[in-house]
Amino acid sequence: MFTFSPEDFAKRTVGSVQEFALLCGRAVGNLFSGRRYWADIFTQMDSIGVGSLPIVILTGFFTGCVLALQAAVSLKEFGAVGMTGKLVALSMVKELGPVLTGLMVAGRNSSGMASELGSMKVTEQIDAMRALGTDPIRKLVTPRILATVVMLFFLTIISDACGTAGGALVSVTLLKLNASTFFHTAYMALTYGDVVGGLVKPLFSGFIVATVGCYFGMTAKGGTQGVGRATTQAVVYAMIFIILVDFLVTQLMIGIFGK
Repeated sequence: MFTFSPEDFAKRTVGSVQEFALLCGRAVGNLFSGRRYWADIFTQMDSIGVGSLPIVILTGFFTGCVLALQAAVSLKEFGAVGMTGKLVALSMVKELGPVLTGLMVAGRNSSGMASELGSMKVTEQIDAMRALGTDPIRKLVTPRILATVVMLFFLTIISDACGTAGGALVSVTLLKLNASTFFHTAYMALTYGDVVGGLVKPLFSGFIVATVGCYFGMTAKGGTQGVGRATTQAVVYAMIFIILVDFLVTQLMIGIFGK
């Protein structure tokens, strides 16, 4: 019979947080010392960046389309349909672009990292690497973190551009707005703080996606069922942390730039 013990739950939680912090610390420390596996880094960049490109483009484009349609309905009441470009640009660059890109990449790559590393863990390949004198964190985790942070930064820029293009397409074809007016209002709406805030978020999101996926993969146990469980947990926790950190970074940017 299963009995819930608050004490055991607290111990497991604290232990998991400690293991996660140690994994992150060692992985980040490896960036500044010792050997770097550049071939693995570029391989992960291709898998994470190029592999995620189609879903990021589609998500960004159609998000911009929906934003333009919804904005036009609301702005029409105030006779300000011409400000659609401003609303689309601010929404995509400040919030929807970074967050949706992070969530899409988390769904695709956190699960992939957890399943790949989890399979290596349960088949004792990681133990074999240690026996041969190779640091698994330096070889497996650090390249994934660096690749995810770098590629998510550029994927967010692409998502922002596609979202703005989608909004422009809907505005010109369905709402009969002037294209130059749309892009002019979109450009004039963005300030330095908006752009910085929108580009800082993917750095945190990329770190979360990689570290959470690698952590659950490296700690997987229980055979194939354990790998499946680790994969599910990696996606869920990565998405929760991305949304939480988005709130904290947004609050920080408001405190710094005032908007």
